Amino acid sequence: MGFHQYHEPPEELSPATRTFARMITSLTEEAEAIGWYEQRISVEKDKDAKKIMQNAQQEEMKHFGMDLEFLLRKKPEWTTILKAVLFTKGDIVELAKKGEEKAEK
Repeated sequence: MGFHQYHEPPEELSPATRTFARMITSLTEEAEAIGWYEQRISVEKDKDAKKIMQNAQQEEMKHFGMDLEFLLRKKPEWTTILKAVLFTKGDIVELAKKGEEKAEK
């Protein structure tokens, strides 16, 4: 039984598109795991258990970053947009708009 990650017939998709879909699914799963750990950490009373969960959450964030970097290397216009937003100061929405404008040129 295959995964339900495709919205088009998989046999009609190129190998690159199928890989892209797998990486998007992986990115989504990593983001979910980060959120689950955040909830667990917020209610955990045992200090040692909490430290382990925090470490696990950091691992999930690392995986999320690697998945995102893979996708950005495949979509240079996304990189242009995100460079305008990430690790910057200012209004996030305005920065994103400026990044989109740069990507459209």
